[in-house]
This record gives sequence, structure tokens and C-alpha cells, in this order.
Amino acid sequence: MNRYQDIVGRINYGLFLVVVFLLPFPQIAIRVSCVAWIIMWFFEGRWLRKPKPLKENKMAIPFILFAAWYAWKLLSVLWAPDYSAWAWEMERYMAFGLMLPIGIWGVNEYYDWRTIGKALILGCVLAVPMYLIGMVFAFHHQDWMASLLHVERWWTWTNEWGEFLSMNLSWFKHRLFLCSVEILGVIAAYQIYRKKLWILIPSALVMLSSIPLTGSRQSVLTCAAMLVIGAIYALPKRYRLKYGVAILVGGMLLGGGLLTQHPRMQNFEWPSLNDFQNIDQNAPEIRFNIWSLALEHPEDYMLKGLGAGQSMQYMQHKYHAYNLDVYAYLHFHAHNQYLEELMEIGIFGLLLFIAAWLVIPFCAKGLGRQTAVMTTTLFILNMQTDCMFGKFCGIALWAACLIYVLLQSDAERKEQPAGDTQTH
Repeated sequence: MNRYQDIVGRINYGLFLVVVFLLPFPQIAIRVSCVAWIIMWFFEGRWLRKPKPLKENKMAIPFILFAAWYAWKLLSVLWAPDYSAWAWEMERYMAFGLMLPIGIWGVNEYYDWRTIGKALILGCVLAVPMYLIGMVFAFHHQDWMASLLHVERWWTWTNEWGEFLSMNLSWFKHRLFLCSVEILGVIAAYQIYRKKLWILIPSALVMLSSIPLTGSRQSVLTCAAMLVIGAIYALPKRYRLKYGVAILVGGMLLGGGLLTQHPRMQNFEWPSLNDFQNIDQNAPEIRFNIWSLALEHPEDYMLKGLGAGQSMQYMQHKYHAYNLDVYAYLHFHAHNQYLEELMEIGIFGLLLFIAAWLVIPFCAKGLGRQTAVMTTTLFILNMQTDCMFGKFCGIALWAACLIYVLLQSDAERKEQPAGDTQTH
């Protein structure tokens, strides 16, 4: 039995390294590797053992809360009018239930956060030139690529390389998800290689180049928030409160200043909210229009929600009612994870969802707490302008981050020799 668990445990760890490496790449490969990893974890049989008491394994609490949130969504089948939409979302969100036993029983002794971080860094560094090479090919073969992807109408035709890259890369990997992974790669690189600047600096520059290349506006603010948190953690504890506010204000000014210079913000205009009859559906500020439509009648869903998977149908009715044909054709979702949760499972479900995020830093320990603060901040900010769980790659990123924090928080885990990392 020990021999079996050793072999399966090694395979399981190897599959997790593959998952982490593939995070910057298109989600089809991530989905397959994630399924294989979770199946192999159950085959390993850790769930047959007696788990640690919750007071000794506080990192199980976020897993429990996310599973409870998922269960709430499952329960919404009782009032969800479209069963197929409910079933589709529950299938995509299944990982939140399957991760619960992993959070309770943990992972085997082969899991090492440093090696996992290196796999993430390698994937992030390689992804940037691979996407660049692929987009160079697509730029010179625009007709062929548009036909292959069946996006003739929405493919951005342009002779400008930068615009072509930023507007079309999302057909392969959405800019926000790619930049989120790359930012986390920079965090991992700092934790592992901060004493090896000849590795840290070039790898960080490559990973951060994804932000200007893709044109992600949200990632500018998220990156500024990461710099603020890093600067505060770099201060001795006795000075954090004294200088923390100044650093926070400085970071906000930096992020806001950079955002105003962003090319995609040069034609930005505040829309007239609630003026639904005069919405310009080809305007770049679609999020304000969508949010305004969604919040027109919050009493429709405030208490118990519409049911999991029902927000898209609700928004489709709104689009058709105000003749927003482009929005309806593209099936625009809420573009805000909090708003989507409110619409689908009501105010109490939303509060449970927020609690699951906020509890992560309090349950983490040591270096894991620093990572938890950064990753939680990243998700909390990004979920304001998009649905991070609208794609499976966002769910996979969530799972990998929780495992990473869990490993860093486990003081009893024997660390693999690295020699270049110190815990805070």
C-alpha cells in the first residue's frame, strides 16, 4: 500500500506542476490537466486517513467556505427557471466542491512551494514570447486566422501591430487572466529569487511586459496594489503603521496616473447612466452600461437571487428590451463577479462569497500570509471589472493559489533545499 501511495503521490504532484506551468496558456490544456490532477489526488487515498483537527489546519476554513458557497449555488436549483443554465454553471464550478477534501486532508510530502513557484515562473516567462510569436504569425495571416476561429465579424482588422496584439490576443487567452497569472509569477519570483537579481529582474520584466502588450487596464491598478503591499511588507513592523498610509496613497496616485496615460483610456468618456435609450453599444465603456442595466431593478434578485447560471438570461432580456443587439449577440455577462453573485444567489450568498475571500489571510501563516494578502487583493480587485470565475482558467488559478498558500503556511512541512528564501 505504501508503494502504491508513493507512486500515485509522485504522479499527483507531477500533474499539479503541469497545472501550474500551464496557467498562462489557453484554458483547454488547463482543464484537462486539472481533471487529471484531482482524480489522481482521490486515487492516492489521503481521504481514508483521519484529518487534522480544524484548529491545527486553519487553512481548511477557506476551502469549507467556498464549498458552502458552491452548495448554496447548488440549492438555487429549487428556484432557477432555466435548469440547463444552472447545470452548466454547476459543472464548471464543480472544482469548488472537489477542492474541499483537498483542503481538509492536504497534499502529500512531495509538494514543495518553491518548486511549484519555479514551475509557475517558467510557464509565465515562456508564455510571453510564445504568444508574441503566435500573434506575429496571426498578424501576417489575418484572413486565415479569422476563418479558423470563426470570428470574421469581431476580428480586429488593423495594420498597427500593437493594436492588433492587444485587441486579438484575448481570443487565445483573455488579457485579464493572462496578466493575473503573470503578476502572480512575479510574486513567486520575488519570494524565490530575491537574492539572485540576475534571475529576478529579467524574468520579472518579461512577465510584467504582458500588461502593456495586452493593454489590460485593470492590471495596471492591480500591479500598483501589489507594489504597495510589497513595500509595506518590506518595512520593519514598527514602521508599517507609521508609513503604510503614505505608501498606500502614493501607490493609488501612481496607479491612477499610469491609468490616465493608458492608450485605451485616451477616448474614455463617462456614460450617462440609466439613459438606456441612448446607449452607444459600440462605445468602449460597455461595463458601465451593463452595470446600470443590471442594477435597474435590484429587487428582482436581492433576497435569494435568480439562481445559479441565470444572470446571463436576465441580462439578455435587458439587452433585447433596449435594442442592444450587439450586447445580446456577444452574450455579455455582468463583468463584475460580485454583481453576478448578487444576481444569482442574493445578498446572503454574496456575503458568504466575500467572507470566503477575506478569511484566507487570517488562516494563513508565515510567508503564506504575505502571499494570501497579495493573491486575495489581486482577485478582489480583478473581480470588480470582470467575472474571474467566468472561465475555467480563473477557477484553476484560484485552486493553485490556495494550494500554494496552504503549503507556505504549513510549518510542519519539510522544505526542499533551496537556500535562497526566507520566511517573514
